[in-house]
Order: sequence, then C-alpha cells, then structure tokens
Amino acid sequence: MNEFSNPTKAASCCEPETTAPKNTKTAFFEWKDWKRPLFSLALLLVAIPLEFGAGGYFFSGWVRPLWYAIAYLPVALPVLSRAWSLIRKGEVFTEFFLMGLATLGAFAIGEYPEGVAVMLFYAVGELFQEAAVKKAKGNIQALLDMRPDRVAVWRNGQLHLVAPETVNPGEIAQYKVGERVALDGKLQSKGGLFNTAALTGESLPRHIGAEEDVLAGMVILDRVVDIHVTKRFQESTIARILKLVQGAAARKAKTEQFIRKFAKVYTPMVTYLALALVVVPWFFVPEYDFSTWLYRASVFLVISCPCALVVSIPLGYFGGIGAASKNGILFKGSNFLDLMAKVTTVVMDKTGTLTKGTFEVVKTVSTGGSNDESWKSLAAELERSSMHPIARSIVTQITPNLQDKLLVASEQMEIAGMGIIGKIGHKAVIVGNHRLMLQQEVKGLKKVEEPGMSAVHVAIDGIHQGYFLIADTLKVDAKKAISDLKKCGVKEFFILSGDRQDVTDSVAKELGITQAFGELLPEEKANRLNSIQSSPDRIVAFAGDGINDAPVLALADVGIAMGGLGSDVAIETADVVIQTDQPTKIAKAIQIGRFTRQVVWQNILMALGVKLAVLILGASGMASMWEAVFADVGVALLAILNAVRIQYR
Repeated sequence: MNEFSNPTKAASCCEPETTAPKNTKTAFFEWKDWKRPLFSLALLLVAIPLEFGAGGYFFSGWVRPLWYAIAYLPVALPVLSRAWSLIRKGEVFTEFFLMGLATLGAFAIGEYPEGVAVMLFYAVGELFQEAAVKKAKGNIQALLDMRPDRVAVWRNGQLHLVAPETVNPGEIAQYKVGERVALDGKLQSKGGLFNTAALTGESLPRHIGAEEDVLAGMVILDRVVDIHVTKRFQESTIARILKLVQGAAARKAKTEQFIRKFAKVYTPMVTYLALALVVVPWFFVPEYDFSTWLYRASVFLVISCPCALVVSIPLGYFGGIGAASKNGILFKGSNFLDLMAKVTTVVMDKTGTLTKGTFEVVKTVSTGGSNDESWKSLAAELERSSMHPIARSIVTQITPNLQDKLLVASEQMEIAGMGIIGKIGHKAVIVGNHRLMLQQEVKGLKKVEEPGMSAVHVAIDGIHQGYFLIADTLKVDAKKAISDLKKCGVKEFFILSGDRQDVTDSVAKELGITQAFGELLPEEKANRLNSIQSSPDRIVAFAGDGINDAPVLALADVGIAMGGLGSDVAIETADVVIQTDQPTKIAKAIQIGRFTRQVVWQNILMALGVKLAVLILGASGMASMWEAVFADVGVALLAILNAVRIQYR
C-alpha cells in the first residue's frame, strides 16, 4: 500500500501564485506498476495453447517448468520478498506467507499454470487495492495539495513573498484573484466573493464583507484583497482539518479492531489446518497420495487468505471519513462513524447551533412621548465601546442610518449581565435590560414581553426613551435539519441552552421540539445530559459550538462541534466537527455512518460466507486452484469495489 505522504513543495520565489493550487494527484492506475503482471499474463496466455499440444515436443521436458518459472517470478518475487522480510521480524503468518507457500506447493506437485495464475491474480488484486486506497485518500490528498507554499505579506510598505509558517498574527496578507488563502484572518477590503468548497463542500461562492472572518483554504474569486491575519499557520482552519482527518485513521472502529485481531488468530490457524490436511490423511486414507493432499492444502491456503477482510474493511471506514470530509464533516476516528450510525437521540445547544449566533435588531419602539429619535444614535454611540454581541447588533443596525456625526461617549461603565451607562455631551445615557433600568430608577419604564426576543431599553437623563427588540434568528436550514433527522430515525430531540427559558421555548416551538431547557449553566447542562443518557437504550449525540458546551461535548456518546463559528475548545473536545455550521449536516453524518457500517458488514458476511463454502469444497477435493482464486482475489476485489461506493455518498 502507498503510505500517506505530503506533496513535495515547490520553491517559488518570483511572484505569488495566481492560479488554482498545484495538482500533485497521482493517477488512479500507475501503468509502471503493471509491467510485471502484464509480462506474466502474456507468458501464461501463450502457455495455455502449448499445454494442449500446440507446442508439440518444444513444450515438454525442462522447457515447461522453466517457462512457468519465468512467468511466475516477476509477480512472485515482491510477495516472497515481503514474506521473508516479515518472517525475519517475527511476523510469520501473513497473507504473503500464505500465498508464497500455496503457490510454491503448486509448483512442487507440477501444477505450474495454477501456481502462476494464483500469484498473478493476487498481484493484480494488490494493485486494485492500492488504487482503491489512493481513491479513498483522494479527498485528504486534495486538502494537502491546496496548501499554498507562499503568501504575499505587507512589511515596511512593500509586499514580501514568504512561507505561511513565518507569518505572525497582526500582519496583513494580500491575495490576488484565484489565489487560495493561506492563513485565517479578517477581511480588510470592502468585500469579496470566495469559493469555500474545499472547506464546506458548497459549490456556490460566498460573499464575505469587511471585518468578517476569512478561513485558510478559501479562494478569492473577484478582486485583490487584504486580510488581517489572526492565527498562525499551524492554528489555521486548514491545518486543523488536516490534523483531524489524518489523525482519524489512528482511532479504529470496534469492527475494524476485531477484524485485525481476528486475522492474527485466523491466519496461523488455517496454516496449521493446511499442514494437518497433508499429514493427517496419511494415517487414515488407505491409498494416500502425497501430491493430491498437498494440492488440496495449497487450495486451502489460497482460499483462506484474509486480505478481503483486512483490506476492504479499513478501506470502508477510510472511505467514510473521506466522504464525510468532502461534505464538510470531520470525523476524528472511524469509531465515531460506528457510533454515529447508532444515534437515537440528538441534543442541541441553541445559540450558534440552531440559530445564527448573531443578534439582529428586529424592531425599535419609542416611548418618550415625542418624535425625537436621537435616543437611537446616543444608544449606538454608547454601545460602540462594548464587544457584547447585542451591543454590536445595535451599532451595526443604527450607525449606517445616521445623518449626523456622533458625539464621543465618556465615563462609560459596563455592568455585566445588565448593560452600559455613560455620558455623551451633557446627557446621561443608560442602555440595558429591565433590571438595569430598575436599578438606575429610570422613570416611565414599561415592562416589555415579546416571546423569543430580548428588549434593550434606552434612558436619557433618567427618563425612558424607547427600546430595541433583539432576536437571534434561526439558521436557514434549522427546520430541515430536524426533518432530516426524523427521516434518519432519530426518536428524541432536546434543546439545552443558557439563554432565557422563554427564548428557548420560542425556538423549540418553531422547530417542533417539545423538550427544551433554558437558563442552564455549563454544569447544569452536563447534569441534564447525564439524566438524558441514563436510559440504556439511548445513544446520544450533542451538538454545540461554545466554550460552555465543552463539558457536554465530552460527556455525550458523540460530541458534534459547529466548526466555523465554534470555539477552539469545543472543536478540540468534540468527536465530529461540522465545518459548515449547518445543522443539516448532522443528519448527513448519520447517513454516512450508517452507509459505511452497512457496507463493512456486507463485506464481512460476503468474504466469510464465500471462503467458508470454498474451504469445505477445497478440503474435500471438490474445488481447484481456480475456485480458490475467486474465493480470495475475486472476493477481495468485490469487497474493495463495494467499499469504494462509500466515497460517492
């Protein structure tokens, strides 16, 4: 098998790349690998008519075994060499040992054509296996291929072409049309159109505005842009994806672990059974013929080779991980593919998972008794100093609509969980929730109750002037996400949120979820999840995005992090990362997990069923080497082709 390796980096020092990333992808079939099998096949095809007398006297005596030996060695030497090197390391009972022993046994009793054919088909099967593994790794290799070698950075007023690893947060990088972003950052230009397919699997370009996040791996499509770097190369989105996907192969599913352990016991067992098939009949069969029983033992060895299981099952799981990554879903191990397939209950955080996680001003209401709307501009100016998401939504909504130049706020004091107070000119301004207004003894205050929305009140010089209604709107695919999960057979849904209970209930009602719990602290979320998991027939997946979700992500049977907006802590803790932030991908992850598991078990049952039947026939003398070839190489190829289907899911 070809090992997973980094593509060779091109050392360009002239000017930045302006085209799509280099293509280092190898061909599905490398024809140079087929020289030996084709040579052996040609000699075997020529020998077949000679076997039936076409060669006359020429194909008799020493010529016949020599001809087949020349046909045998090109395909056999790599296998025999590998078997010997493993034996020297103490690994005797391997598929290479089985194949070498079986085919040499066939030569020992004069069954030359079958000995050549078995090794030839085995070599061809190995090449197909390599091609299938290359195909399975294609998505990950594409991620490697798209890492830019150089990035243009502004330093001392000039652009310098440097390696991405040398760029520090705070520097400004410039990208031309068609270039791939090398480092995470915030867009400094007015806005641009980006291809995000490498990260999200989405074919439609996405418009990103000024000061919005741009992630490594995206491609700028319409203009030259400057990006303020916020993370080092090693911490960038694309580096994180590579780390997660490459590391996934190390975390094996229970089925995969079982098959590997099974093969370690199975291979020596069938070797000893083959030996017994030669020796034991000598004591019980009256007309014992050594060649007959050695032939049967060789057939038995060929049939029993476990490569169909050992190769196709890991390939199936790897294909599942690759198919998921192509859809913007990152599994941290094949064990989580298995777990995802069994999920019966989905528990979700609200903000950033089901909702956009960005607040919007839905409505403004004046209560001051006059037509003076200046309270809005005063509120926006005071909120300008706050980094709270609600404050940013007010500034974003109000500031572009202002005609007059805003005055500078002073003496600001932010009161955690309540709001902010300060002075603008000679006016005392208060912006915050109902509790803050009561604390500051604001006159004319009115109680506002709007389901699913938060009211931000504004008071000037102690008199209530109006309020903003703020809402965190549902993601566009939130309703479809619940519908898709129901189609996948998910039986129960819960929402666990730190937001107000009435807001949580409003979102739950809109989505058709009956069990929603709000106003939960992180430890309360964890306790609630423990309660949900107490039922033994539930396999629980939790989806969240914030630091406060990390304990619950760790506790869940499957933790799912929203990777675009999610915190680094949540992403590190989770078992599955949804790079697109789309809740519909949860159902897609379940579908891929179930399809992978289905294909893996199809391969197991097919391989064991066919091998068992032909083993019985071979031991009783009713199956020849040709049936053995089908039971080994044929079944392996069928299993591999079946596993490859996962990659197109």
